[in-house]
Amino acid sequence: MRIRLSDHFTYKKILLATINPILMMVFISIYSIVDGFFISNFSSPSAFAGVNLIFPIIMIVGGVGFMLGAGGSALVSKLLGEKKNEEANKTFTMIILFAVLLGVILSLIGFIFMEPIAKGMASFSKETSEEMVEYAILYGKVLVLGQTFFILQNTFQSFFVVNERAGLGFIFTLVSGLTNMVLDFLFVGILKMGVVGAAFATIVGYIIGSVGPIIYFLRHKNGLINFSKTKLSFKPLLQSCFNGSSEFVNNISSSIVSIVFNIQLLKFFGEKGVNAYGIIMYLAFIFTAVFIGYSVGISPIISYHYGAKNHKELHNLLTKSSILVSVASLLMFLISFFGARMFSSLFANGDESLLSLTTKGMQIYSIAFLLIGLSIFISSFFTALNNGLISALISFLRTLVFQISFVFILPIFLGGYGIFWAVLGCEISSIILAFLFLFIYKKKYNY
Repeated sequence: MRIRLSDHFTYKKILLATINPILMMVFISIYSIVDGFFISNFSSPSAFAGVNLIFPIIMIVGGVGFMLGAGGSALVSKLLGEKKNEEANKTFTMIILFAVLLGVILSLIGFIFMEPIAKGMASFSKETSEEMVEYAILYGKVLVLGQTFFILQNTFQSFFVVNERAGLGFIFTLVSGLTNMVLDFLFVGILKMGVVGAAFATIVGYIIGSVGPIIYFLRHKNGLINFSKTKLSFKPLLQSCFNGSSEFVNNISSSIVSIVFNIQLLKFFGEKGVNAYGIIMYLAFIFTAVFIGYSVGISPIISYHYGAKNHKELHNLLTKSSILVSVASLLMFLISFFGARMFSSLFANGDESLLSLTTKGMQIYSIAFLLIGLSIFISSFFTALNNGLISALISFLRTLVFQISFVFILPIFLGGYGIFWAVLGCEISSIILAFLFLFIYKKKYNY
């Protein structure tokens, strides 16, 4: 069944429209998980801790791709809904070129400042080993050089949905993900290249996931959007960045929060705390990737009907999406709570104290999965409506203000495990805020 942006969407059509973006995001999240699995089982605990310590920094750079993809696809879909096809093509092309330029600049900045950043983060704990810091610097410097390709891969995901070729986008992501896994096995498991091998394996995956789409859009001119001659125009670029600011804020804030979590965990639990949080975040990456992928898939559809002023379909999409996300959230809670020990054992490498800490932390964290999905979807819903301000505000308060506040406050009363309870406190606060904005803007957007 071919899904068109202009269709009326039943549950079946929504699932068909979003399954490929969901799978794309899940496979991208597996990049870091595969690196972590091989490093934890074929290298030292310090190497594993170093990767977990520095990975949030890498994700800050990659977040630009989510911003340009989400914000740019919302703008391009709106233009298509308004029948401005030529303008849509020019905007699409300009966004891709801008992503390349921005990626190169950010990669160079990240490489230059990787060492002082890693040392600064590690300085918060006296128990931090020099070996862990060196591994963090080495992994970060190599991986950050491939961030231009990661940014492009993230940007193209949303535009494959706009082009009504989400399945093809998934194929590129699948191939890049499988390549990363095979090379991790070769470089880390067999050749014992450690964190450098893991970083190179990930970069090769990024290249496949970004260069492949470039070749596709250069050779195929019969889609809804195509590469075309364009010129620099700050207005659509700024609008795309503003529209996608919530996704950027969400990614940046999540990375900052991870850094703060690691600092707090170093204080209470040492390197084992960083490793435990890293393992928990591997599962969280997969589950949140489902919600982010759903948002990537449904947002262009929402944007199209918003541009076409089809208010009845907007209401339909909001209602059905809320139900689907809520059901998925319940399933994720059950899986993470009851499967915590089994999942943790994949990375604990026989360390019983690490396994115990991770299992308990994951069970606490799992309660938040009941609410995370709706917060992510409602934020992206406002992005799709081209209201970047509200979307960014929800993301900023949820992922930065609320989480950082709770991660410092709750350990005072609950000890070290209060760090894991902080996520639930954050999600309760953010879902109240998100529903408040939905109520306030209901008359404006008629959903």
